[in-house]
Amino acid sequence: MGQIIIAIDGHSSCGKSTLARSLAQEFQYKHIDSGAMYRAVTYHFLEHKINIQDEDTVKVLLEDIDLQLENNSAASTLLYLNGRQLDSELRSQEVNHHVSQVASISAVRKKLVLIQREQGRTSGVVMDGRDIGTVVFPDAQLKLFLTADQKVRTKRRYEELQAKNLLRDLTWGDIEDNLRSRDEIDSNRLDSPLRVAEDAVVIDNSNLTRAEQNAMTACLARQRGA
Repeated sequence: MGQIIIAIDGHSSCGKSTLARSLAQEFQYKHIDSGAMYRAVTYHFLEHKINIQDEDTVKVLLEDIDLQLENNSAASTLLYLNGRQLDSELRSQEVNHHVSQVASISAVRKKLVLIQREQGRTSGVVMDGRDIGTVVFPDAQLKLFLTADQKVRTKRRYEELQAKNLLRDLTWGDIEDNLRSRDEIDSNRLDSPLRVAEDAVVIDNSNLTRAEQNAMTACLARQRGA
């Protein structure tokens, strides 16, 4: 098998990380969840109660952030922030509410793009996020852009939070509003907005099963040299 870079971008709750893990397992590639990295920075900022509008404070705190990623046998990404493994903390509603705002900060994006590029310095990588095919790896051999109907995405996020006991008092409307807000912020930020790369394959998975999507994308990867 060859060693290529697979870049997966798309809207919130379209299953980007799930697909990335599947492809990483299929081809024995490294999976890098860039979204988890932005969530980790968001969690760090919230934990330290900083004002994200204060650019100087943001830059100072960024200097103290050390992010390390490891892949386990299930092709899942283990993320360590300053030596501390984070997992369920990254999926809290508070992080969900602020992550797009933090991700729109240029200083944050610059730092994390450097880390992401270093992680993918060698081929044989599947990375998912919002600007992977347009900014991080514009020369990726395969670029995918996932999207789905708003109601389908809301249902997926609702069930994800419910399964992880993170639903608490959130309503369907709360989750739908959060997804809509995140998409708007991601698509309209000045630095590296969410957009479809010219050479990306767009996949609307509203009515696709996970198996159908996996088979389709694995076939595309093989065609590109994986």
